[in-house]
Amino acid sequence: MKLISWNVNGIRAVLKKNFSAFVLEHDPDFLCLQETKARPEQVELPLELGHYRTYWNSAEKAGYSGTAIFTKTEPLDVRNGMGIEEHDKEGRVIALEYDKYFIVTVYTPNSKNELLRLPYRMGWDIAFRNYLKALESEGKPVMICGDLNVAHEEIDLARPKTNRFSAGFSDQERDGLRELLKAGFIDTFRHFHPDTEAAYSWWSYRAGARGNNVGWRIDYWCVSPELTPKLTSASINSDILGSDHCPVTLEIEL
Repeated sequence: MKLISWNVNGIRAVLKKNFSAFVLEHDPDFLCLQETKARPEQVELPLELGHYRTYWNSAEKAGYSGTAIFTKTEPLDVRNGMGIEEHDKEGRVIALEYDKYFIVTVYTPNSKNELLRLPYRMGWDIAFRNYLKALESEGKPVMICGDLNVAHEEIDLARPKTNRFSAGFSDQERDGLRELLKAGFIDTFRHFHPDTEAAYSWWSYRAGARGNNVGWRIDYWCVSPELTPKLTSASINSDILGSDHCPVTLEIEL
């Protein structure tokens, strides 16, 4: 199985670029999207993508946040949000249930400039971790993907020293991700590439950051530990344009 996650920074915008060509070339079994910024009725998908079933979770606020999953296989159940009103207004979580696993896509809240939204973000991290463990408690492993809006270690961004207290690299956000990994979830990219440097999935639009590869790795595929023997590869598709993020891919034998 091939699974791809991509923060598209606006599905309607990326559809006018290379979205369809990318999907047809890579032919993922699951395509998980974040920051869709649209309700499904606002999105006209091309006919060549008609073999995908699509599931959407849109924010109450128009043109903001949102997630979607494209899949070739109908799930047993579709769950939008975490069942927590405080966290479910922005369309940030979708979980699909299958016979032997859950697929979850997430668009984690950004802590904003000067960490103005950090207290909310810290509550979110705890709630999301508890949500994932609750899914596991149903007896099925979980595959999580998306824009987690945090670089884990210094190797995961180009300029760690100057971003020491920036949103996405604060001690609190990094601790939140560490707690997720301590809970047993495996960062699949680092599982295969523990020492790879300059591997990023997001670049600012400013100052030629992408051309100079001044980026951050903030997009992930993480899995429950029992799936580790079934992993075959994890990669970052940094050659794919169309958004300020690039897709990240996981291949697994299930």
